[in-house]
Amino acid sequence: MVSAYPQLAAASEIVKPEPIYEVGELFELGIQLSYLLLLLGLLGVGTFYVIRQVLVRRELDLSAKELQEQVRSGDASATELFELGAVMLRRKFYPAANKFLLQAIQKWDGDDQDLAQVYNALGVSYVREDKLDKGIAQFEMAVKIQPGYVTAWNNLGDAYEKKKELPLALKAFEEVLLFDPNNKVARPRRDALKDRVKLYKDVVAVKSKKR
Repeated sequence: MVSAYPQLAAASEIVKPEPIYEVGELFELGIQLSYLLLLLGLLGVGTFYVIRQVLVRRELDLSAKELQEQVRSGDASATELFELGAVMLRRKFYPAANKFLLQAIQKWDGDDQDLAQVYNALGVSYVREDKLDKGIAQFEMAVKIQPGYVTAWNNLGDAYEKKKELPLALKAFEEVLLFDPNNKVARPRRDALKDRVKLYKDVVAVKSKKR
């Protein structure tokens, strides 16, 4: 029978607890490797994201260069002006985006349904410059041309909410849900605005009674 106390066992038997120690080492090593693999995985995701951003930026730069050459030559169509405006918008060059999108609208000779997208893009550019009134005007034009344009309705609701015009924002999101009842953007915004508008009306009613 092997003694439970290593100091009393024979020299040849003292080595028997070592496998337990080795298993512990392997367990710790496994944890360390897991952390290392997780870290490498996170770094891999981060590196992929950075590379993807660089490639997207390069693609946008090349697109902008080609389209600008068309504009300088005087041969740019309304569609190409729209594309250049959209590229500038993605690159966050808002004054340039506004310029080319306005030129596209002035020169437009295509389908009115597509023109609504130009107005929507121009509205987005204005809103990002905090020119809410101008942005709202473009979104309203977009939905006037294409009443079922839910993206423009969502953008209109967002702009009205930023302007603190909650009833108008609520109305815009409700319009979205008429065309797309399960719209994931409009539904939660509509529900939140309903509560805020009701609260506002209740406060106004109380103040009116006190007067």
